[in-house]
Amino acid sequence: MATATTRTGLKLLTTILYNTYQTGRNVAVDFKSNLKIVFDQFLPQWNYTPKPQLQVI
Repeated sequence: MATATTRTGLKLLTTILYNTYQTGRNVAVDFKSNLKIVFDQFLPQWNYTPKPQLQVI
C-alpha cells in the first residue's frame, strides 16, 4: 500500500500494527443492540461508521 499511487496525486498513509490482540472476546449483550451503523452512500459495503449510543447509568 505504501507504494500505491493515483493519477490525481492522492497520497496514502499506511501503518503496520505489531500488537497481538486477544481473540474470542465477547461484547456486552446490549452493545450490539445499541450500535447504530451509518453506511456510506457511494460504497456502503466498504465504508461505514459505527456509532454507539451513549448510555447514562
